[in-house]
Amino acid sequence: MPLVECRLAKVVMSENHERQAVVLEEKDGSRRFPILIGFFEVLAIHRFVNNEVPPRPLTHELIGNICRGLGVTIERVVINDLREMTFFARLVLKQNGKTFDVDSRPSDAIALAVQMDAPIFVEEEVIQKASQDFE
Repeated sequence: MPLVECRLAKVVMSENHERQAVVLEEKDGSRRFPILIGFFEVLAIHRFVNNEVPPRPLTHELIGNICRGLGVTIERVVINDLREMTFFARLVLKQNGKTFDVDSRPSDAIALAVQMDAPIFVEEEVIQKASQDFE
């Protein structure tokens, strides 16, 4: 399945709603779509976008620290499925020339991608489905 490189276009935080969102958009195109995420994940993404460092590492910082400490890089994040309004993702990790494919929630994968400056890709079929009704 062809992959489309995307970027984080917007982080939508709301104190009035349980669900938060990030908006991804094609890097070289015009399609955009939201992914609903949890409050803690949106806070982590917001921190990384704004280069805010908490006094002690929180979960996403901890995972990033572990990756760096073990010499693991995030080669890319792939949003690879959309079923019943739920997105699915994978982290493609590399260590000592070996590649590892790890199942992930998109919100966690995006938080790590933003933190570690890794590219975000979306499978073509997923971006077609997700961007159909989004303006």
